[in-house]
Parts: sequence; C-alpha cells; structure tokens
Amino acid sequence: MIAVLDYGVNNVEGLLKVLDDLGGSYVVATEASDVRMATGIILTGDGTFGEGMAGLASSGLDHVVKEEFFSGKPILGINLGMQLFFTSSDEGGYHQGLNLLPGHVQKLEGDGVIHKGWNWLKFRHPHRLYKGLEENKVYFSHSYLVDAENEDDVVGYTNYQESIPAIVSRGNLVGMQFHPEKSGAYGTQLLNQFLTQVVYRGNGQEK
Repeated sequence: MIAVLDYGVNNVEGLLKVLDDLGGSYVVATEASDVRMATGIILTGDGTFGEGMAGLASSGLDHVVKEEFFSGKPILGINLGMQLFFTSSDEGGYHQGLNLLPGHVQKLEGDGVIHKGWNWLKFRHPHRLYKGLEENKVYFSHSYLVDAENEDDVVGYTNYQESIPAIVSRGNLVGMQFHPEKSGAYGTQLLNQFLTQVVYRGNGQEK
C-alpha cells in the first residue's frame, strides 16, 4: 500500500486517478501512523518550499518521512516533493528542507522565468525507474530547480536555458521534478515502475 502524503499544499486528485488506473492500493495520509503502515510513500506538492516544510512539520510528517527513508522504504517525490528532499531553499527566504539529499533549491536563471510545458527527459545513466523505456517528453511546471551537491544523485535531466535535474535518486529515494500524472502514458509507465518496486519490497524481494 502507498501512502500519498496530504500536507496542505498539494492537489493529489490527478495522481490518485492514475494510481486507480494502475490498480494501486493507497491511503491519503495525514498522520504518521498512516505512513508507517504503508510499504511505499509518495510526496507530491505544488506550493512553495516554505509552505511545504511547514505543512509537513505541522503534522509530524517531516520526522516520519526521515524515519522511513532510513528504514529503506521506497519514497517518491514529485515536483515540490522532490525539492523538499534537499538541504535547503531560498524560495521566499531561506528554509531548511528534509536534508535526505545534499543540495540547495534555487530560482531558475532570469527574472520571472517559469519552466512550464512539455520537455525532453534525458537519461544520464541506467536506472530501475526507466528500465526498458526510451527518453521521452514529460510535463514540467516549476520556477525553482535543484542544485545537487552530488552529481551522481541526478540520474535524469532536461534542458531549459540550462541543464535542470529532472530525476534524482539515491538508494530507496526517487524524485521527479516533472509531473508524471500529467505526462500521459509515459508518465503512467514511470509511476508503474515505482509501484513495482514497492510491491516487490512488500513481498520481501528485490528487483
């Protein structure tokens, strides 16, 4: 079962529809107990970095996400959810993140620049998330990007005036800067790959 975190700054309806289409079992989690029962976690979001961290902290979900990360539970971050994995951000002032991955979230170069629409997802090296898939276009909507300290954590990227991390991963953690739930059949395939990892782990297997 997947715990889809609800922390006040995310609209999960589109994501839940895709999970329904894939036959995934999930709970919309607002409390730590919901997360601990799950075999995988999805953290999505559309607000600002500060709002996201405040929303997680208000219900104690920030601590439980860290606990479950170190326990090895598969965790997927989408859009803001991916950015919250990192150390800090200067969006609307300086804010501390979950610090699961080292790096800083900063504004895209140029005044008022927003990366919105379809763009190519490029692979840096093989990864289980896109095993058997070709590079394709996915849907982005963001004005801040991750500056990862460890370039090996960036497994996929896109280009929009500069190189932008599009998929980050380390161990059981995966982040997507784009919206897989808005990326058509290809995005659905990526989500299904993550669900497969969760199912295998829940059965005590590795894949």
